[in-house]
Amino acid sequence: MAQLARYSGLNTYFGDVHNHCGVSYGRGSLEDAYQNARLQLDFASVTVHAHWPDIPTGDPRLDYLVDYHARGFEAATEQWPHYQAITDASQVEGAFVTLPSFEWHSMAYGDHVVYFKDTGASHIIPATDLADMRAHLRELAGRGIDTFLIPHHIGYRRGYRGINWAAFTPEFSPAVEIVSFHGLSEHTEAPYPYLHSMGPRDAHSTVQHGLGLGHIFGFIGSTDHHNAHPGHYGYGRLAVWAEALTREAIWVAIRARRTVALTGDRINLEVALNGAVMGAVVPASVERRMEIYVMGGAALDVVEVLRNNRVIHRWHPDLSGAEWDGGLVKVFLELGWGEEPASTPWNVNLQVQQGRLYDVEPRLRGHGIEPPPDDMRDRFAFSDVTQPEPDRVRWSTVTWRNPTVSTPATQGLCMTIDGDVHTRIAGHINGHDVDLALGDLRDGAQSRYLGGFVSPAYCFHRAIPQAELEGRFTFEDRTSSTSRDWYYVRVRQQNGHYAWSSPIWVDPDRQA
Repeated sequence: MAQLARYSGLNTYFGDVHNHCGVSYGRGSLEDAYQNARLQLDFASVTVHAHWPDIPTGDPRLDYLVDYHARGFEAATEQWPHYQAITDASQVEGAFVTLPSFEWHSMAYGDHVVYFKDTGASHIIPATDLADMRAHLRELAGRGIDTFLIPHHIGYRRGYRGINWAAFTPEFSPAVEIVSFHGLSEHTEAPYPYLHSMGPRDAHSTVQHGLGLGHIFGFIGSTDHHNAHPGHYGYGRLAVWAEALTREAIWVAIRARRTVALTGDRINLEVALNGAVMGAVVPASVERRMEIYVMGGAALDVVEVLRNNRVIHRWHPDLSGAEWDGGLVKVFLELGWGEEPASTPWNVNLQVQQGRLYDVEPRLRGHGIEPPPDDMRDRFAFSDVTQPEPDRVRWSTVTWRNPTVSTPATQGLCMTIDGDVHTRIAGHINGHDVDLALGDLRDGAQSRYLGGFVSPAYCFHRAIPQAELEGRFTFEDRTSSTSRDWYYVRVRQQNGHYAWSSPIWVDPDRQA
């Protein structure tokens, strides 16, 4: 439920609109992908790799790359009717929304995803360059067919599949994907560096550079996951402020730039400037009153207000109050670890006693870039989360050992609980009895092992009270600027997850 008056009538919905499966190249079925998406997302688009007009040829070192993509594009064309059918069949208005999309690669202009609001009108467009693509999309618009053209992994150097800001227009591009498994493109000193073999970030390909050039665009995050797991936790997601959970409403929200880029956790973020919501362009004024509300997925660290790419205000939660003894908390349960060469199945059955289980947020992962265990190579949908009773959750999933000490393969579930120090989480995890009071989790995490040393383990992280999750403040900025200014909000949690609101622009040329 919205907290700021200007967001009244809107709801937050969470999604991933850029990810892949075995349709074209990638792994796992489209059916598996949407099964996974429904567990932790409100909307999704599973994207098909489709065309690369300027793929590098003539270099023997890259022959494998050319052949690999050619095979994938051919498979995409063959499977497109099946792709359309499953995308439509997976849609449930009011419960889960799907959008068809394909990816168009370009060395010169950077990669883009083309989205269609109407599955029946969707088709692969083999455009020769960005101008040709836009000409095709204009022709479709003339026939009443709505499309988006969203750039992604923009931070690579121009000419190396990074964005070409000189060719960017908002005509079909209301938003830009600023974070995915490739990394974060806000600026070159930002967290989540680019570590893919495609190369590092370049300052002239960043979000802040594009804003500085005067471009207007909203922010989204997506996973760009390639193994049939939309919403893969930690790779990137987006939130939209929409009137309803329908294709039309989600589409309108993205077009209006009412979007928030996320790294993973469901962070509810509301930003208003002089009464206008994120994504708006408002008339110039000397006094700019900002209202910010945030409900984090974990303890908040800092909320920053940026004007013209510079931080002008920082807010930190006030933790000077009395110790928590009742009210809303979030408890994150994480499963995995160990040195087992094979995968570990998990069965979790938990009940909240003497309190209320208010919400359950799955934080699930699929296979990453690293090879999965041999017994998981052909399994892509392996989790399930249900609530057979209001205060009970059942969860089955699979984990494998973390591939590196900085790359998690754990699975997670965040429970929002209304209770006090006597409220208990009781039940079983893989046959192990569980009985923990929220008071036991008030000061820190509690971990257990399934067996001996280096066996798989599970962890109930510290119960985070509402005072550490929630922030609400106003900020007054006074400036005599005569040029267009832009403001956005960046949220950082103590667990390292982030959110970025789409900007709000103050434009002297905009009439009241």
